[in-house]
Amino acid sequence: MAVLQNKIDFSVIITAKNANPNGDPLNGNRPRENYDGYGEISDVCIKRKIRNRLQDMGEKIFVQSDDRSDDGYKSLHDRAKGNSKLAELYKEKNTDRDAFAKAACEEWIDVRSFGQVFAFKNDPVSVGVRGPVSVQQAVSISPVDIVSMQITKSVNGESGKESKASDTMGTKHRVDFGVYVIHGSINVQLAEKTGFTEEDAEKIHEALETLFENDCSSARPEGSMEVRRVYWYKHDSKTPKNSSAKVHRLLKVTLKEGIDRPRCFEDYDITLDTIDGLTPEISEG
Repeated sequence: MAVLQNKIDFSVIITAKNANPNGDPLNGNRPRENYDGYGEISDVCIKRKIRNRLQDMGEKIFVQSDDRSDDGYKSLHDRAKGNSKLAELYKEKNTDRDAFAKAACEEWIDVRSFGQVFAFKNDPVSVGVRGPVSVQQAVSISPVDIVSMQITKSVNGESGKESKASDTMGTKHRVDFGVYVIHGSINVQLAEKTGFTEEDAEKIHEALETLFENDCSSARPEGSMEVRRVYWYKHDSKTPKNSSAKVHRLLKVTLKEGIDRPRCFEDYDITLDTIDGLTPEISEG
């Protein structure tokens, strides 16, 4: 498959209903929000979900979650050393960094998409790969209402005097309802360096459309997170005259008049401006 030749920009609208889209571990795992009360989902969280979807699609992933490891390796270091091409390059006195990066990109789709730093303890080699796919953090259109619920355990975890009682208190947090927008781009110059192809781009597109499949948890029950629209812009050249920022501004999601507290997706108006004949492929999640 040919290396990507046309720059791509994309925007994704998602909704969260009675879910914790992305908990903040430094704030009791409450849903992330900025100082103005708008909800946030980190770019790292979004890329984790894209990786999971690509893995479900049968692609080889380097940065795998421990609970989703499909190759038996327990660390990134072990996974890198377990690749025969990289293992040979590790043995060389002066490692060819370009050959190392090329081998890693050929093996794992997330490395040639997002990039990766290969720098492990006691290894003489340190290689950085810059990926063509960039994803911004998602921000909600309106401030979100965060609801906290007190919960209790119904059983002891351990026996004995040191065990916690069955009525130990805990807290769960959720967003009542929120509409978030994700923006991202795929850079052709970096795609040429990592070997990112047209086929890889379509896989990223498919992963965005199905972002929350196989992602259910206590914090995100099945159906509580949903992809509503994906806007996929494919430019006519490597370096188009319209910047990514200008393309991302074409999508406008605004609260309808008379609604102070949005409760559903239909409480918003969605408009899409046009620019120099650039027409996106629009798909539902």
